[in-house]
Amino acid sequence: MPGDQVCLGRKRPLPSCPNPLFLQWLTELRDSAKEKGMKTQYVYQKAINSLKKYPLPLKNGKEAKILQNFGDGICKILDERLQKHYRENGSDAPIQLTSHTSNMASSKQMDEPQKKLSGNLGEHMKRTQIKGTKEKGTRKKREYVPQKRSGGYAVLLTLYRHTQMPGSKGFMFRNELQTEAQPLCDKSFTVPDLGCKYTAWSSVSTLIQKDLLVKTHNPARYSLTDQGLALAERLDSEETGMTKEHVEQRSEEENSHDGPDVVDLTLEEEDEQEEKEKAKASRSSKSSERPTTALSVNQARGLLSESDAKGESQTSETGRTAMGWHLPPGSYDIVLCVDFIETTGGSSGRKQELAKELQRNAVTFDIRKLNVGDFLWVAREKVTPVPGQLRPPVGKELVLDYIIERKRMDDLCGSIIDGRFREQKFRLKRCGLRKPIYLVEECGSTAAHLSLPESTLQQAIVNTQVVDGFFVKRVQDVKESAAYLTIMTRYLQKLYQNCTLFCRSRELDGDREDEMENTANLSCSLMAFTEFNYGAVKNKCQTVREVFARQLMQISGVSGDKAAAVLEHYSTVSSLLQAYDQCSNETEKEKLLSSIKYGKLKRNLGPALSRTIYQLYCTCGPLS
Repeated sequence: MPGDQVCLGRKRPLPSCPNPLFLQWLTELRDSAKEKGMKTQYVYQKAINSLKKYPLPLKNGKEAKILQNFGDGICKILDERLQKHYRENGSDAPIQLTSHTSNMASSKQMDEPQKKLSGNLGEHMKRTQIKGTKEKGTRKKREYVPQKRSGGYAVLLTLYRHTQMPGSKGFMFRNELQTEAQPLCDKSFTVPDLGCKYTAWSSVSTLIQKDLLVKTHNPARYSLTDQGLALAERLDSEETGMTKEHVEQRSEEENSHDGPDVVDLTLEEEDEQEEKEKAKASRSSKSSERPTTALSVNQARGLLSESDAKGESQTSETGRTAMGWHLPPGSYDIVLCVDFIETTGGSSGRKQELAKELQRNAVTFDIRKLNVGDFLWVAREKVTPVPGQLRPPVGKELVLDYIIERKRMDDLCGSIIDGRFREQKFRLKRCGLRKPIYLVEECGSTAAHLSLPESTLQQAIVNTQVVDGFFVKRVQDVKESAAYLTIMTRYLQKLYQNCTLFCRSRELDGDREDEMENTANLSCSLMAFTEFNYGAVKNKCQTVREVFARQLMQISGVSGDKAAAVLEHYSTVSSLLQAYDQCSNETEKEKLLSSIKYGKLKRNLGPALSRTIYQLYCTCGPLS
């Protein structure tokens, strides 16, 4: 012990990383990639984090491969830098800082270069840390502003302009929001671009995350937050400012071309009077043209007499002026719409066969989500592509009066058991299209292995045709179904080729139902597809009257006609209970609904059903 030298003094603290040279090189590579905006900066940062955690010194870059986030590329770069370091500083140049030395002599020899190296590294580390803290301190959160003519931009502007309208409800549903926002956006809100699964509507989720938009209720209602309202107001003012500047520039150009001519005010007054007279004449000519075009269609079909046409020209004219827009002959295509459920899910081979058959028959069809039915036809407006836009503008679409519900025998059996069969027929009746069709696929011998007897299924099909008034078409397999759809498409293309199609509102549909049965002219008045599909939503918000009708139809023996007859007298449960309270005795309460007439034959509801409904709503506790 006395022979050993004792070194007194304070221990030098160990550096944070035993491989400072490798750390310096990786930091330089990261900073260089960051300046160039390359994504490799994140790769180098991960390697730096792994190197800082490693407690042992490394001799070369190849040894660093055992660390996480160190691949062949980074190891090769480190070896190249190491060889360059040896050539410049000698083969004995140090590359790491050791925690203790073998003897004092070697420590003295290594002391100076280590001090220089550690000093340089320390200064470099301090600079990078100070630089990083400055960047973090000065960096501010950028305000999210959607790009012009993007999906978010169009949605914000549309909602803002809707709120500025007098009598605005303060929110918009998805379908109307997409329709009104589409002219302000270059991308489609419903159809994604080629090779991409996102549409312009995908940006709505970003608006919700940024607290610019609020989504409430079911079906969804979209409204602006205070922050979104402020941003939308700024975007709207910028756009209106740009349009004003554009108009001013055009006016200046016109003035520069015209020169400082003398203006004669009397000529302007005469021109204004002439323009007003021309406008009046054009309006009168248009109003006189509309009934004549309708009459020409009727005469071509030979379906109306002259007296009927005269009496109806006035009603059709007033109705069509309220409808807003129309599609003249030759300006639209008849397109078959297929519900996406018919081509996806289940036995995909069988479902893909239908699409292949339609393609083989050269049928123009479009796969989309239909809220009711499996197939229908739309008249789609022909649009010309706009220069400078990636895709042509979205054309208007009117739904033809034909809708098809397709049923295989096994599907028919399952829908009868779980109650979907009655509900689907009820929704098809109320969808607003006047010619529903049931397409039944026999499927050979599979009916013998179902949970219901074949006689029950055949009776359900007959009831659909006779009682419910649907047209039933029976086919053997998918090929015959595709052939029937092809024939129907060709037939409708020929039927509507010379028709002027007017857009009618769903709200006016019920008031004019009797007239539509007698006049073929009104078959040219059709609903817009967006209004039809939104009105057929299965789980949309329902009125008290609709919920009461659904409750009644759950009772065995109560059909849609019987429920409608009850609703004519008692539109809500509350009104029915008040009527029961006014009855003097129990017998009168049980027979309250028995004399209500229902259906075309005006039969009585009957005492049995009347008693059942009374017991359901007025019995305390379980029914006996």
